[in-house]
Amino acid sequence: MFPQRTMLRALRSPALRQTIQRRAASTESSFTGAQNNAFNRERKAVKDHAAATSDLWRKLSIYAVVPALLIASVNAYNLWNEHWAHWAHLEPLEERLEYPYQNIRTKNFCWGDGDKLERQDQLPQEGIDVRMEM
Repeated sequence: MFPQRTMLRALRSPALRQTIQRRAASTESSFTGAQNNAFNRERKAVKDHAAATSDLWRKLSIYAVVPALLIASVNAYNLWNEHWAHWAHLEPLEERLEYPYQNIRTKNFCWGDGDKLERQDQLPQEGIDVRMEM
């Protein structure tokens, strides 16, 4: 704690602050004559800053985002496979116990009661033949 306070006090000293400010202020200008005005200098500073910032975001995108996406994709793939491996060893839907608190509906869906499915491929298990009765 003590060294941090000492350093902060040293940074507040006017002599050091003027040195830092002088180094930060750019005295070199590529403009000459009538072109050397405040507008042109400010516009050049903005363009230089934008170029440096764009380079930073390009590096972040390549070296941080791309690896993060790859890691997240591998994780999602593994979770997907684990889910279906778990689902494969369960008994079919028709053989599972139905408890009274499951599928509580106070009114039917707009397409029917919701207990029947229209197509076979809507169920996660293979080979189940359930047809919609209307």
